[in-house]
Amino acid sequence: MSLHQTYIEKANSNIEKLRTKVADNHWRLQYHVASQANWINDPNGFVFYDGEYHLFYQHHPYSAEWGPMHWGHVKSKDLANWEHLAIALAPSENYDQDGCFSGSAIEKDGKLYLMYTGNTWTGENRDTDLKQVQCLAVSEDGVNFQKLDQNPVISDVPEGNINPNHIRDPKVWKNGEHYYCVLGSKTNEETGQILLYRSSNLTDWEFLSIAAKGEGNFGFMWECPDVFHLDGKDVLVMSPQGVKPEGDLYHNLHQSGYVMGTLDYDSGILEHGNFELLDYGFDFYAPQTTVDDQGRRIMVAWMAMWESHMPEKEFDWAGAMTLPRELKLENGKIISKPVPELKALRGEVVQYENSTLKGEKKIPGISGNCYELEVIIQAKIATNFGLKLRVDEENDQETVLSYNVKEETLSFNRDKAGSGPGGIRKAPAQLKDGQLHLRIFVDKSSIEVFVHDGEQVITARIYPSEQATAVSFFADDEIELVTVKKWDINGSI
Repeated sequence: MSLHQTYIEKANSNIEKLRTKVADNHWRLQYHVASQANWINDPNGFVFYDGEYHLFYQHHPYSAEWGPMHWGHVKSKDLANWEHLAIALAPSENYDQDGCFSGSAIEKDGKLYLMYTGNTWTGENRDTDLKQVQCLAVSEDGVNFQKLDQNPVISDVPEGNINPNHIRDPKVWKNGEHYYCVLGSKTNEETGQILLYRSSNLTDWEFLSIAAKGEGNFGFMWECPDVFHLDGKDVLVMSPQGVKPEGDLYHNLHQSGYVMGTLDYDSGILEHGNFELLDYGFDFYAPQTTVDDQGRRIMVAWMAMWESHMPEKEFDWAGAMTLPRELKLENGKIISKPVPELKALRGEVVQYENSTLKGEKKIPGISGNCYELEVIIQAKIATNFGLKLRVDEENDQETVLSYNVKEETLSFNRDKAGSGPGGIRKAPAQLKDGQLHLRIFVDKSSIEVFVHDGEQVITARIYPSEQATAVSFFADDEIELVTVKKWDINGSI
């Protein structure tokens, strides 16, 4: 047995010991991807391979804290029901001994290749004392992976204004006869940028260019880049670290979003427009996309945030993935919708139509801790209205979604949401024909709000009591609840 396989089996064994205990935790998510125990962060290697969706993730199998990174692994036939598989990568070689950091996946000659960053600490300072190289692992079956003898396949930092220590998170794709990958990077003066490479065989890479670089308030490091073509445009998705707050925007520690334009494959330069957020909530980072056999561009992100308080750590797990979202281009902006396959998880519907409301009230049958809720509200003469989720009146707990008609903003307030961190996030949202359309996914410790069919999204983790199941609607003047539909959701992982 190889050293790599020995480390994988050791890690799997440790997860197995905790799996049952973690599953019993009342905050444990029922239909979102998470590891069976201990820490996870970025999604990695999201790919459609051999008729199934494979999703890998950064994973520390030995504690609920960040540590030497492994790659956890799940797969699905339908993006709704997921199966846990053995850990795919473990740090085992001199070039990745302190972590198999983030990366991506691609099929070549029927085999599945993982391209990832090997990390080695060279001293005590985690910002300057590190060596990051790019590596490959290959699988014949999509489950068992071997690291290539040629590793690392990118070991040297290119000449120019490129920080020698921070060069990571390869996203690989094919265009024409060549393979390309982008790497997250920064300048020596702490400005985020993206590096572009080209290869004919996945193992021999040439540096082409700095494809894009930040200007102004655009962060000191760009992590987890992803380049793809969408409805006639080239898109760069990335997670810039260090963007400073501007008004209602950029109040998380780090942000995730995209720029759109045209990538010149000859010059290696991406001409692009302004940065746009992909999610306005608290817990959304390191999104990664894939394209499936239907030609859809699907995105998943880490449903957490660095340095956030995560109460689930007490129960030997931390972090999760968002629901898969299909990306489309509409009116010059990306919208993200829950994939339609998620409807298969719905139970019986509880439905109400055309009722008026002023003040606050609960609706029979509209409650729970694991459900999908679709709401269309006609604002009428109200100036502020919304709904409260996961309400526990005895313990004064609630998570509040409120719409301000004058400001044209939807606010998500988790100051009284339970044990976790508080705060307010706001998303710009205009009424459509006087109506607000919300599609809300509530899981045991998460909420994802899709506004106007995905024009904006707000994602957050919350940690309420077990009895926090009530839902109430409120308005400062008369509104009409045009549609209220609620489905309980059955667990899928």
